[in-house]
Amino acid sequence: MTIKTFAELFASHCRPLEGGKAMSDDAVRSQLKELPAWSTDGKRISRGYAFADYWETIAFVNAIAYAVHREDHHPELVVGYNKVDVRFDTHSVGGISENDFICAAKCDAIYTDRPKARST
Repeated sequence: MTIKTFAELFASHCRPLEGGKAMSDDAVRSQLKELPAWSTDGKRISRGYAFADYWETIAFVNAIAYAVHREDHHPELVVGYNKVDVRFDTHSVGGISENDFICAAKCDAIYTDRPKARST
């Protein structure tokens, strides 16, 4: 597998991987260099995001839900008042795939470009 830059991941789209193979641990570690805030436990990639308040948290969740649904690749989300943990793996390959990194890049882009919390 060729390692993609953040921009290449962001511009890519998920593809069906039925019968495909999970990425090797070495390939996962190499690809994570393009997404340094993400980590792996060997079975999935994950990242926590922090927010100012609940409104900003839920706005982010809704934005990533829209983006990843368009890719037909859905994460596990753990949502709190001012934080979200996002975890990706690819069930059809029994591990981590390029699709996980594509969606992780899209989540990071949404986080970077998100509107900041409202003043009250």
